[in-house]
Amino acid sequence: MRPTGAGSVGSVTVSELVHRDTADGVATITLDSPANRNALSAQLRRELIAQLDAAIGDDEARVIVLTHTGTVFCAGMDLKESRGRSAEQQGVTEVPRILETIWTSPTPVVARLTGPARAGGVGLVAACDIAVAADTATFAFTEVRLGVVPAVISVTVLPRLLPRAAHELFLTGETFDAARAASIGLLNRAVPADEVDAEVARYVDMLRLGAPGALAGVKELLRRERPSSMSAEFAQMNALSADYFAGEEGQEGIRAFGEKRRPSWVTPG
Repeated sequence: MRPTGAGSVGSVTVSELVHRDTADGVATITLDSPANRNALSAQLRRELIAQLDAAIGDDEARVIVLTHTGTVFCAGMDLKESRGRSAEQQGVTEVPRILETIWTSPTPVVARLTGPARAGGVGLVAACDIAVAADTATFAFTEVRLGVVPAVISVTVLPRLLPRAAHELFLTGETFDAARAASIGLLNRAVPADEVDAEVARYVDMLRLGAPGALAGVKELLRRERPSSMSAEFAQMNALSADYFAGEEGQEGIRAFGEKRRPSWVTPG
């Protein structure tokens, strides 16, 4: 499934910058603004929010893959648009909305990138549940070199990164490679460029085996605030576990295991 590829403003035709295709339970959202290195322009931000919302609301979409055209995954904010603009015009509300939508999506989100990510683009990668990159991809938190700070993206980036690496890379703005990104927690896998699609497909296939409700529950579990005592945490988790075991998906999964068949949520593909 793909929405209309272009719209019009007055007499000017505006090309779509973010596409969504859904097939075999996978919604692929593609950043398609290579002329400005897939920077987070106002149009791209609006379209990305709309496509994420549509994918999350689509019962057929079991997994979301966020990818790109061109040689760059995302160069961060569109700095040309940011000149002389107010905070609201610079997208200070839209970027948090994008990152939070990905982070809290009940549908797992996989980042697929074969090119560099900078600043806000790294925030997108960090917001995704799983991230696979070509080993030639590079990353950088360039904000300090522009006189700004990586404040908004820190909300998704800092939970991923080793603390020492976060201090180093946020403060220096140094460019680092995909192998380093994987070693500090930003990526799950860095593979040769010709293996990226196969590695993404491997993760997608595994995710499609999970029950939709259970996957959403795991994401919520990973985001939870931990109680102050171990006994309170055990009580909370015991109740949660019991609810899922007694739930519709849990009972179907247990029956399927006993009957040596795949559970009902696993579709061919």
